[in-house]
Amino acid sequence: MEPTTLNTTRLELRPFAPADEDEVFAICQDPEIQRWTMVPTPYERAHARAFVGELVPAGWRDGTGYSFAVRLGSGGPLVAAVGVHVHEVFGTNSYEIGYWAAKEHRGQGFMTEAVIAVARWAFTELGAVRLEWRAEVGNAGSRAVAEKAGFRIEGLLRASLHRADTVRDSWVGALLPSDLGLTPALPYLTSAAD
Repeated sequence: MEPTTLNTTRLELRPFAPADEDEVFAICQDPEIQRWTMVPTPYERAHARAFVGELVPAGWRDGTGYSFAVRLGSGGPLVAAVGVHVHEVFGTNSYEIGYWAAKEHRGQGFMTEAVIAVARWAFTELGAVRLEWRAEVGNAGSRAVAEKAGFRIEGLLRASLHRADTVRDSWVGALLPSDLGLTPALPYLTSAAD
């Protein structure tokens, strides 16, 4: 997939680039980001450099992950990150979204706006039929964003998150194209319970 830029009313979302290293490093010093996301702890300069210079370009090139730097307008400050990660499950692709927001930009709706933009892109450009969200139980901020973006919380996955030599429970939710008024790439035959 060719790297792409998305725009919303307030935000520009573009693939991370080496020029973002300093901001990523500074933002990821936040204990809340280190506590609730999968970024390394402690977060070192080499982690930021590898993320923007190696991991993100490889994901776009290989079709395994699509990470966006979320900026307040074109050239504005980095306010968040949103990524869609691809997993192969039973011979088909499964898509999972993850995100973090800079502390000083939380509570302003930027994260929800960015998540909806990336979800629309995943459904229309990647052909995703389902976008999953997962977060460690207790991550109320991430859950609030997911719910505001239209994700339905589907339950709790026991011992599904591996962090720091422990396994933890996680919430799981999903968004379908129809939840955003989009036509799905494949017909959806719901269960009799629906």
